[in-house]
Amino acid sequence: MTTRIVELRKNVLHKNDALAHTLRGRFQAAGCTVLNWVSSPGTGKTELLKQVMIRLRAQGYRPAALVGDLETDNDARRLAESGAPARQIETHTLCHLEADMVERHLDGWTLADFDFLFIENIGNLVCPAAWDLGEDVRIVLLSATEGEDKPLKYPKLFHTADVVVFTKMDLAGPCEFDEATAERNVHAIRPDVAIWKTSARKGDGLAEFCEYLTTLRPAQQPPGKGSPDC
Repeated sequence: MTTRIVELRKNVLHKNDALAHTLRGRFQAAGCTVLNWVSSPGTGKTELLKQVMIRLRAQGYRPAALVGDLETDNDARRLAESGAPARQIETHTLCHLEADMVERHLDGWTLADFDFLFIENIGNLVCPAAWDLGEDVRIVLLSATEGEDKPLKYPKLFHTADVVVFTKMDLAGPCEFDEATAERNVHAIRPDVAIWKTSARKGDGLAEFCEYLTTLRPAQQPPGKGSPDC
């Protein structure tokens, strides 16, 4: 029985990876940079993403968001307050997003209308690590309220990170969050990965982080210059 379960998982992941590869081609052809945001629940990634999209829109960029949760469209409605298109993906029982969910929820959107597509994954530090969504960049968030040892407890996810963002840094003092220890723990799992420190509530670090995001565009493509959608 164990062997059959392992074989089934391999088949499911193979199918997901093949679709993710196709999606990645679609995104790249349309000039749309895709970022997969992953964290545990309560890191403040929805508020941070909303503030990021507000700033990107102010610079002339065209962001959009897909957001995953088991239930409710609360986060999609919050992200829509940025003025950017946002759609909710409700998984009901599934603890991660998969490539076919992303594909289905793109229906009716023209990818070339977007400079950035943010995929806010379900709050979970385990399951999302194995699932490719066709993204260009995987951003893993760690809040100052969680403690410094999350990278050591969940190494697989942090090992897949292209970027790490510390959130809620305005609470670092009251929570006695040791930034240096947290950085060492991140780099013990993912050496040399870029770490950004932010506070969505106070705006600290957001300008610099958004500037970094714009450098991820193809050949630093200016806003509103996507290719025709495929």
